[in-house]
Amino acid sequence: MTMATTLARCLSKKQSRFETVPRPSSPATAQTAYVPGDRLARTVLLEDSRGYLAAVIPSTHQLKLLDICEQTGRKLSRAHGDGVREVFRDCDIGALPPVGMAYGTLTWLDDSLLTHPDVYFEAGDHEELVHMSTEQFTALMAEARRGHFAHRMM
Repeated sequence: MTMATTLARCLSKKQSRFETVPRPSSPATAQTAYVPGDRLARTVLLEDSRGYLAAVIPSTHQLKLLDICEQTGRKLSRAHGDGVREVFRDCDIGALPPVGMAYGTLTWLDDSLLTHPDVYFEAGDHEELVHMSTEQFTALMAEARRGHFAHRMM
């Protein structure tokens, strides 16, 4: 599989400047494509009776469910696999891009992802990551709501 079609369209529509890099899935690729975990965006799909919400956090962090519920005013829980497949139809499970809004889903971005000069994120497959400057990422995620709802894992 290559980059998810929905993500590719979103990047093109926003005229984003980016590069793709191999996804470090083994010790060999991790050495050739080092990706700092605090710069790698992880998308967590949540749901409640009102629908789905995508929360985007650094991969080195854990989602604080109570905090995002408080900030959104919703009673959210983690979505099950069927929900993930329903929303991110053209993506592999475990390779969700952060642009939930391109998939018609309200998206929240944790501010801690914006403290570095660049960001990496899933391309929708298990082969590539998208790499771009934080400035480009901020423009890409302009429709996302922002907050602080993740903490670094020990």
